[in-house]
Amino acid sequence: MDDERIIQSWAERPGRHIVNLSGGKDSTALAIFLRDKIPQVEYLFCDTHKELNETYEYLDRLSAYLQRPIIKLNAQRGFDHWLDMYGGMLPSAQVRWCTRKLKIEPFEHYVGSETVWSYVGIRADEARSGYVSTKPNIHPIFPFKEFGLALGDIERLLEESGLGLPSYYAWRQRSGCFFCFYQRNSEWVGLMERHPELFAQAKAYESERGGEQFTWRQGESLSTLEQPERVAQIKREHERRMARERANRPDRPLIEVIGAALDAEDDDQGCDICHL
Repeated sequence: MDDERIIQSWAERPGRHIVNLSGGKDSTALAIFLRDKIPQVEYLFCDTHKELNETYEYLDRLSAYLQRPIIKLNAQRGFDHWLDMYGGMLPSAQVRWCTRKLKIEPFEHYVGSETVWSYVGIRADEARSGYVSTKPNIHPIFPFKEFGLALGDIERLLEESGLGLPSYYAWRQRSGCFFCFYQRNSEWVGLMERHPELFAQAKAYESERGGEQFTWRQGESLSTLEQPERVAQIKREHERRMARERANRPDRPLIEVIGAALDAEDDDQGCDICHL
């Protein structure tokens, strides 16, 4: 079956067709890829109310390009609501209540029991599978894997659309909350320097509750991380990784060098939902 017939077979499937957007490059490229191929697609964004302003601006630009609205879920129940429900316990890699309460459950509640074809922006050059719902009425489709589209293809789709990469990719490689615990140290420093007011908010969440210290970064508070000598150390280590990555592959675009350097700092893949 040729490419056009594969896509046509998707479009003809009865039920709702949905792309969950994260504000990142891959889900944005997927929305662009599907815009004229499956016009009935719905575009969703599960809003945590704690995204970077750059993310909201990027989604507004995408909506204008698609000429379709992006439906935002969680209108009344953002991160702070659920933080209260969990007694002030910050989410972590071990207890990811934020993903469950702010991403998975709102989406599954929104679609209900209807048949849904959920298009997922996992690339052909990635080993991960992304979030796949356990609900029997939600069926994942992986267009980039189906057609062998890798990182270079995603960058091309974004450039040709005029949207380009999200501006925060200059210092941060994952979408999601500005205080996401999956951020690497270099990204925390980037937040502190570019959005000091948001860094201060993230630091304020770290507090003593029930005799246990909750911090975003395991074993290190933001109060410690922001100390000048610690910031200088983080920057030196990041620059060493950048230089090593440039030497290994001098032909790579800067955005890929930054991503490789951040992965070298911490290769944890992070949340499969939040940073597509």
